[in-house]
Amino acid sequence: MSQNPLNTIRQDVQSMHAYAIQDSTGMVKLDAMENPFALPPALQAELGARLGAVAIHRYPGARIDELKQALARHVDLPAGCGLMLGNGSDELISLLAMGCDLPGATILAPLPGFVMYAMSAQLQGLKFVGVPLTVDFELDEPAMLAAMREHKPAITYIAYPNNPTANLWSAGTIRRLIAEAAGFGGLVVMDEAYQPFSSHSWLDEIRAQPSAHAHVLLMRTLSKFGLAGVRIGYMVGAQALVHEIDKLRPPYNVSVLNAECALFALEHAEVFADQAAQIREQRALLIDALAAMPGVTPFPSEANMVLVRVPDAQRSFDALKAQGILVKNVSRMHPLLTHCLRLTVGTPSENALLIRALQTAL
Repeated sequence: MSQNPLNTIRQDVQSMHAYAIQDSTGMVKLDAMENPFALPPALQAELGARLGAVAIHRYPGARIDELKQALARHVDLPAGCGLMLGNGSDELISLLAMGCDLPGATILAPLPGFVMYAMSAQLQGLKFVGVPLTVDFELDEPAMLAAMREHKPAITYIAYPNNPTANLWSAGTIRRLIAEAAGFGGLVVMDEAYQPFSSHSWLDEIRAQPSAHAHVLLMRTLSKFGLAGVRIGYMVGAQALVHEIDKLRPPYNVSVLNAECALFALEHAEVFADQAAQIREQRALLIDALAAMPGVTPFPSEANMVLVRVPDAQRSFDALKAQGILVKNVSRMHPLLTHCLRLTVGTPSENALLIRALQTAL
């Protein structure tokens, strides 16, 4: 009698839900915090020629090191820090969980937050502790400190700015949490996925006070820079720490095509900086338009998204979708997000369509 091959798969994995990606065919896509601007046609042609010349019959080699060097120059890598690449930030989050998988280890993060922090802990068999934000989406410093003292997490994640709330948290609070983690030897990971749209980067703090940040790692991604389809994440921190995590990285985790795209983008960083500036301008206009709608509450944003509370999130989501506008309904992710939608900041025309559609939906 044959056995069920599913019995070889962990039960907790079978009970999980896969990361959901909404079908966006034919829609104005404002659900995934992507840069809405394509490359100008001249740069598309230039990039196409570059990619056509890549030696795709060879494994990735020295070009990957050149990308690391280019990123180090791009961020003005602080002295004494190393840099490693990931296949998006998601891979870096998984490698961190793998590297810190000691008996009884815990990963801690504020909630609501990026779902991959908890998922990486679960997949690695680690305990995850989520600490709710305050009602205005700020870090609950007493609760965070109490949880850190109780659980002594191997990793504390601090998204800066946060997803899906899009805000920057108090720098003073973060400094105290970083100091607390230093006391028991825990890592703090600053996740700056949305840095191109933010008014502040924690890399400046690391540069100014390196000794206080010897246990701090900082992650970024080129996805929000404008290369969501390329899947390049990177992490910086004390050389000794990065060296250990880099041992876990699969060989050839970054393809030659992805690396060439990233190098090309960094060579034309001014184009992407201009796109980010346009997104920040559109974000302000979108927030003003949302604030003028009765019953609608937009929250402050330092990212390329706006969290907004509406009278009925599901009804508004469905009505927007019926009009060809796809956003993210986050109202069931956490009690603090009740009746909330997350809106990606799009192009001027996309934002105008969103505003009109939401007015109709309301």
